[in-house]
Amino acid sequence: PDIPSSMWESYKKGYKAWLQLEKSLSDHSVDAYLQDVDKLTVYLEDAAGKIPPADVTLKMLQDFLRWIHSMGMSSSSQARIISGIRSFYKYCLTEKIVEKDPTILLEAPKSKRSLPDVLSVHEIELLLSAIDLSKPEGTRNKAMVETLYSCGLRVSELVHLRISQLYLDIGFIRVIGKGDKERLVPIATTAANLIRLYLNHQRVHIDPKPGHEDILFLNRRGSALSRIMVFLILKELVQKAGIKKAISPHSLRHSFATHLIEGGADLRAVQEMLGHASI
Repeated sequence: PDIPSSMWESYKKGYKAWLQLEKSLSDHSVDAYLQDVDKLTVYLEDAAGKIPPADVTLKMLQDFLRWIHSMGMSSSSQARIISGIRSFYKYCLTEKIVEKDPTILLEAPKSKRSLPDVLSVHEIELLLSAIDLSKPEGTRNKAMVETLYSCGLRVSELVHLRISQLYLDIGFIRVIGKGDKERLVPIATTAANLIRLYLNHQRVHIDPKPGHEDILFLNRRGSALSRIMVFLILKELVQKAGIKKAISPHSLRHSFATHLIEGGADLRAVQEMLGHASI
């Protein structure tokens, strides 16, 4: 019999709540997982008609993989979608919606894990010296780049960083990472001094929007910066510094870890500072 689409919608609603509550995922991650399940339901409706999750077979999932592959998706995108489908079936098992998990034998395409380009210490210096401190946002941008690099932050952690999370007098900041996990990260004196400079000479002249009073890095309109804005600021600096590598905010995080390990830091300590669950 035809299963109404609304049935999948109710499963998706339950799955969304499970991701938010059980897994403490950010809205961004939850949306990405739901989009993976949407792709599967669109495919299934076309290929097999309206069937419930319990009737989905390994063969159907393999055909679905061939379908997304034929659309020219990269192996890393395919692997991401598979992880979303796996997570959905983990939820279905937990909630007794299915008795067996059809994704167990599903093979993800082997993705080459290419590491992001790492900047040398000299290139980091070039990047910092490319910042025009005579511009009103100059000190802010320098403080941001120093903080990204010296604390190894994710870009999302940087844009959500709050003034109440700074303990500059003892050289630490409190970071809320993935899954709302907190960690204390040491901050370099240079970065701490730049943050103080920004707070006392630039940020005091900005009127924060309601709800953004405690956010550290603000745009001219008094709102938290978007992740895209940080990408664009960095992209412009990379060009000005004449660096020919593909650099994103994540490259600074990667450079931070690489430079620490090259300097003889303990792998476990670096893992803790990055907030990685796995070494």
